[in-house]
Amino acid sequence: MQFRWDTISFINLILCIVILVFGIISYQRTKSRVALYVGTAFGLFGLTHLGTLLGLNPSLNVAMIIVRTFAYLLVAYAMYLAAYSHVDGRKAPQKSKRK
Repeated sequence: MQFRWDTISFINLILCIVILVFGIISYQRTKSRVALYVGTAFGLFGLTHLGTLLGLNPSLNVAMIIVRTFAYLLVAYAMYLAAYSHVDGRKAPQKSKRK
């Protein structure tokens, strides 16, 4: 394992950590699963950026693809919850069909 400096991966790692921390804080304050899921997904993205910086990308290429795919699916699920549910998990009210 050899450290490989990559400015973009380093900046992405820092931003992923910030989003993860904000997601955890938001979840603790509001119990919003959406915030928790998005924060967790960015934590997973951060792990892949860390792997790149540590030079593990070639040996863990398939694992990194799986982790990133799971993270994207987690964000998609969080956005689905945000679009179709209240924060507490109840179904969102439907628009009235008045003519």
